[in-house]
Amino acid sequence: MKRNHLVIWLLVLPAVLYSCRKGNRPPGAENKKARWITHAFTALAGGRYPAVKAISWWHENFDRSLLKINTSPESLTAYRDGVGASSFITVPNIHADKLVPADSGIYHSAFPDFGSTEDVVTTQRIAEFEALADKKIVWAYFSNNWYDRIRFPLSEVRAIDSAGCIPFIRMMPRTDFKAGGPDPNYTMQKIIDGKFDAELTQWAIDARNTHIPLLVEFGAEANGDWFPWNGQYNGAGETTGYGDNSLPDGPERFRDAYRHIIDICRANGAANITWFFHVNAYSEPDAAWNQLTYYYPGDRYIDWLGVSIYGPQESREPYQDFSEILDDVYPLLTQLSNKPIAIVEFAVTEME
Repeated sequence: MKRNHLVIWLLVLPAVLYSCRKGNRPPGAENKKARWITHAFTALAGGRYPAVKAISWWHENFDRSLLKINTSPESLTAYRDGVGASSFITVPNIHADKLVPADSGIYHSAFPDFGSTEDVVTTQRIAEFEALADKKIVWAYFSNNWYDRIRFPLSEVRAIDSAGCIPFIRMMPRTDFKAGGPDPNYTMQKIIDGKFDAELTQWAIDARNTHIPLLVEFGAEANGDWFPWNGQYNGAGETTGYGDNSLPDGPERFRDAYRHIIDICRANGAANITWFFHVNAYSEPDAAWNQLTYYYPGDRYIDWLGVSIYGPQESREPYQDFSEILDDVYPLLTQLSNKPIAIVEFAVTEME
């Protein structure tokens, strides 16, 4: 999820916010968020995207973007009606400690409002989201922010497991929430060079010792320049500073850093991890070197492909339908690999 400003929590009830917005809408006017949600679930349930095997709503309000499913009565009804279809399932298929697609159906999951830092994990927040959606979730998605050290999120994992969900860990190599720009500590080259191997080894051992099936991704939305692991800050389109001279250095460094982390986890017996590769629907910057294919660690490393599909995140942004966005990136993903696809983040704001 792109963050262009400091995170600002809304301190008023969604219903109050909705009533303000509703006051600006002509009587009888269509709720665009509800329409977007309905179109999304209809397209998914209708089999338009057969490789999509899981979805995960981003249930949060940040920077005054109303992304929660209950920001208006119409939006909540649309979500409940859509996800209530039998196509959306809540029982995971675990094989050899890995999540695999169900024989039929699409997993329903969420980031269930784990706070502005994305890591305030509680069973209560999971229960509250499930009550709102009137449907259970397969996984609960949260950030493992590295900040000043790399630490396995044991208490968060245990809380999610106790709620009957699979923990989905976003490994976020960032010192703070500053939008864009290189990170002062966690560069892709330092990861490749082994500067953090001791901490990553302990992370892997701790993950293994949970004996819980885990879902993990490194560097969410790698092709977006709002995160410091994007190629823009790790070599960009240069080709002679690292690795293969036919590949852009920035994405290649991300690819190899991710491979390095997975190699460490495998070497330490963390076979209970299902690995996701997560990109944004659109690459920023929109440059030839920033194509998602250059970031991909390869089928030998990755179990699922993941993508973020966001409609407008602010009310006055241009409207783009769910299928318009997914239609642009879906062919790129299916050409990249035949791995199952998860929409690991999707949401839209209320629109006037």
